[in-house]
Amino acid sequence: MENNRPVRVRFAPSPTGRMHLGSGRTALYNYLLARKTGGTFVLRIEDTDRKRLVPGAEEELIEGMKWLGINFDEGPGIGGPYGPYRQSERKAIYQEYADKLVEAGHAYPCFCTPDRLERMRQEQQKRKEPPHYDRTCRNLSPEEAKRRVEAGEPHVIRFKSPMEGTTTVRDVLRGEITVENRTIDDYILVKTDGFALYHLAATVDDHLMDISHVIRGSEWLPSLPLHVLIHRAFGWVEPEYCHLSVFLKPSGKGKMSKRESADLLKDGYSIYVMDLKELGYLPEAVVNWIALMGWSYDDHTEFFSLKDLVEKFSLEHLNPSPAAINFTKFDHFAGLHVRNLQVEDLAQRMKPFFEKAGYAADLDTLVKIAPIVQERLVTLDEAPDLAGFFFKTEILPAAEELVPAGMTREQALDVARQSLAVLAAAPELTPEAAEAPMRELVEKLGLKAGQVFGLLRVAVTGQKVSPPLFESMMIMGRERVLKQVEQAVRMLEG
Repeated sequence: MENNRPVRVRFAPSPTGRMHLGSGRTALYNYLLARKTGGTFVLRIEDTDRKRLVPGAEEELIEGMKWLGINFDEGPGIGGPYGPYRQSERKAIYQEYADKLVEAGHAYPCFCTPDRLERMRQEQQKRKEPPHYDRTCRNLSPEEAKRRVEAGEPHVIRFKSPMEGTTTVRDVLRGEITVENRTIDDYILVKTDGFALYHLAATVDDHLMDISHVIRGSEWLPSLPLHVLIHRAFGWVEPEYCHLSVFLKPSGKGKMSKRESADLLKDGYSIYVMDLKELGYLPEAVVNWIALMGWSYDDHTEFFSLKDLVEKFSLEHLNPSPAAINFTKFDHFAGLHVRNLQVEDLAQRMKPFFEKAGYAADLDTLVKIAPIVQERLVTLDEAPDLAGFFFKTEILPAAEELVPAGMTREQALDVARQSLAVLAAAPELTPEAAEAPMRELVEKLGLKAGQVFGLLRVAVTGQKVSPPLFESMMIMGRERVLKQVEQAVRMLEG
């Protein structure tokens, strides 16, 4: 385990798509371990698969990490002593190490054409064998292989996996894993275009960048014996490996995949980090939520800030069991973190969402609004729906909505007139000055508070649902409130 010695860890995504929750959690756990031990967190972009690169994916990854508060110490854009940090810029390094493996007899050039490999695969399928390379070129003499390489014949470089015995590797979460060497294929290390595959590139980089712990997704578990064999072929000590639990769909049935995201968006959720920002979730809530999908501090503590997580995180408390993505739990954390914000901070964070909704929202008013909406918000994008009326130049409710359930239009008109008289007589429209006389009016009229206050709410805000009524009236100001109630009286008279 980490034993609190300063670690060197890396988050090494491929820019082949959008940053999803799984990537976010991997980055977070690496970051937490680095900060907990006073170590170093490296961002390395694994972009050797040139065909699958997605424009803008690297930028979104870095933006997503920044939004979550996961800052790296070395990486693209900021550099560091072990650069460059994009694998596409390290091509010559991998070629050098591939050549060393060939020279030492741990790898070999393979000249098999794609057509031959495809025929071989089809024959293996007919025989119901798992697909594997038949090692034809492994039997070439080093002299012949060298002559064909120098003659410019297209080739890949394959790792010469041992064909007998076993390989045992240790995973922090799963303990010792032993595999039969005959089941390990002679995997390609370098393609015909000279670009190294992940297996070689990641192993060489982890060694050269002095990475002490490799914390990554469990999809890399099948490749772990190969990565360890490459380390051992060079005579290097391998890092500590930790393969994280998989994310399951909210139903708990099946692995979560990117395909489900379109359906989730209809319900206001997403598995993509930057979508969650657009949907108005706080980054603190995302961090808290994903931290607990595969890790726990104890059996009852659930609310964590990033600072708390740094203090409390350890690899010992990781759980290898699959974690179902629970959006109900996410909303619970989202609400808790909104309520944990300082009022000024909440106002600042709500501002872009009001502006996006078309409101010219000034910060002074938002600071007044923040305390009365804070208890009700789960996401920041709910704020304009709830409190946009404060910034409308005209609030015009529907006449029929001014008539509460169980009342006639004439009764509603009477309530509106008497409410106007009470409010006009109040010395000021603060909750202290206005609420008590309005409650007396409710008693006098023999009605329910919900009926009278419901009518007043629609008259003043134009909405059936709003922040607390009397606090809202105080923020709107006496003149505007009275004008709105007078308008309601005229509408009910008409």
